[in-house]
Amino acid sequence: MAGLKNRSPPPGQIWRRTGLSMLNVIDHSSSLATARTAYSGIHILRWPVRSNLSSSSRRRDGSFALLLWSPPPIITREGERRYRSKYSPSKPLPLPSITDPARVDLSVVIPAYNETERLPDMLATTIKHLESLKASRSYEILIVDDGSSDGTPDLMLKLAVNEYPQSDIRIVQLEKNLGKGGAVRHGMLHGSGKRLLMVDADGASRFEDLESLWKSMDELVPSEDDPAIAVGSRAHLVKTEAVVKRSLLRNVLMYGLHTVLRIVGVGHIRDTQCGFKLFNRPAARAIFPAQHITNWIFDVELLLLAKQLKIPVAEVPIEWHEVPGSKLNVMMASLQMLRDLLVMRGNQMVGRWKIVQG
Repeated sequence: MAGLKNRSPPPGQIWRRTGLSMLNVIDHSSSLATARTAYSGIHILRWPVRSNLSSSSRRRDGSFALLLWSPPPIITREGERRYRSKYSPSKPLPLPSITDPARVDLSVVIPAYNETERLPDMLATTIKHLESLKASRSYEILIVDDGSSDGTPDLMLKLAVNEYPQSDIRIVQLEKNLGKGGAVRHGMLHGSGKRLLMVDADGASRFEDLESLWKSMDELVPSEDDPAIAVGSRAHLVKTEAVVKRSLLRNVLMYGLHTVLRIVGVGHIRDTQCGFKLFNRPAARAIFPAQHITNWIFDVELLLLAKQLKIPVAEVPIEWHEVPGSKLNVMMASLQMLRDLLVMRGNQMVGRWKIVQG
């Protein structure tokens, strides 16, 4: 052991020590008191740190790891502040801001990345339901293209002009792929609705269940001036065929995620990852400017922010089915999940990611 104490790690494995230092920083949080135990079996975090390092040196190592692993600031380019629609298919128009007064009752935000196959059917179902309620609820649809290479934005514009001229469909194009969370954030920051719904492009969630979320939000707060969130949940489907027939790896990931979420503080929400969430305008104004994570784990950050801001969240059972064509790499997503949850909590603890309350 004496030889191990002073031995430096091989050059190719220096990052392992950094990972452990990162965990040491995170471990000071009371809500993560069991994190060391939970992750002690992960080999990449087990390189021994030399005992002669001072606590200040370890803090510096942890701060460096936090900076290294943290995502870069989300930059909105000028062209991304504009949209095309049936009203102006060739000349993009300026998008509104979430800080502006609401213009319609509902904004439907659909993140899209190479969705020429799945999005047309989902869009047809969505518009059919929204049109059935148009007499009592005005709406707009924001399709935020996340750097697609298959012509998704052009196809959506064609559908908006030729198939759905009665609907206000806006197509926004991000210049670079940010990830689903980045596309959702962009749409939410530029929606005009009193309420804003994020929904996946695959059509896996039954869109008619929007009415259940709408009713729950009505019951959650007495006024639209009070922030509130209603999230769709598939937790009631865990033992049903819809989930049992998913791949073993996806189900292992699901249960592992639930365990980690209890550690980081959102265990009160049984299904954080369902892509069917409704925000009223005050909640969207408070949460999305403070979002930093842009990949698939962004839902957890949104719910953590809601908890910190004391925004009430209703979890509402919805119908859901597996749709082929998912672009999620399960193994890579698992590693990203662990990294991003640690980064998220670390940045919040040291004050790098702060919430500005209005």
